[in-house]
Amino acid sequence: MRDFLFFLVKLALVVFVVRSFVVAPFTIPSESMQPRLLIGDYLLAAKWPYGYSHYSLPFDAPLLPRRVLAAQPERGDVVIFRAPPANQRDYIKRVIGLPGDSVQLRGGRVILNGQRLPRERIADLVVPASPNSPCFSSLYREGAGEGAACRYPRYRETLPGGRSYETLDIGVTGADDTPVFNVPAGHMFVMGDNRDRSEDSRVAPEAGGIGLVPQDNLIGKALIVVYSTDGSASPARPWTWWPAVRAERIGGLF
Repeated sequence: MRDFLFFLVKLALVVFVVRSFVVAPFTIPSESMQPRLLIGDYLLAAKWPYGYSHYSLPFDAPLLPRRVLAAQPERGDVVIFRAPPANQRDYIKRVIGLPGDSVQLRGGRVILNGQRLPRERIADLVVPASPNSPCFSSLYREGAGEGAACRYPRYRETLPGGRSYETLDIGVTGADDTPVFNVPAGHMFVMGDNRDRSEDSRVAPEAGGIGLVPQDNLIGKALIVVYSTDGSASPARPWTWWPAVRAERIGGLF
């Protein structure tokens, strides 16, 4: 019994160190990062790229009074952070603006430092309809029954320096036109790739959003998708487990 308890203590210590300083698992609960991430994706986030704070530790253990080994993300990074102003929930978004940048949206297009980001229309995103991928509305639903799918307009947006990623622009919303945001030191402007289904830096905290995010709230950088399910499996019916797995999404690097 003593040896077994000693083993459990060592195992708990290893798990604590790995989850705090190496990698940690996260799940995707919303559509805000479509098309890159879908509800039901499970990913690992690297903890070392941006340094460590008490948000990096399990249960926000108050062992680090400030962020150590701090490093700034790059534009285009997909980051996990503690969402202001409450700092109680983990969010995942893409970094668009860094300290010294100005960011604005006009007609759904991003204007970074006075220059509109290049954007090209590409093939629509088509996702099989499932419990984890319900269509935004019937306007974007094709077919019925098991063959039903959701189809969304998809674009490729490119940052200065050539880094590009895919976005969705489903329709006109109030967040398509914003004032100019000037990113102060120690902060970042983040957005979801699904521009019409994301609560991000476009909305100020006093209006129910998160506003500009302090870099001290960073937890990690998205690394790899390790599992994905469409949500159709039932724990009581093992024969439904494998059909629910979206195997083609596993292994996707960032």
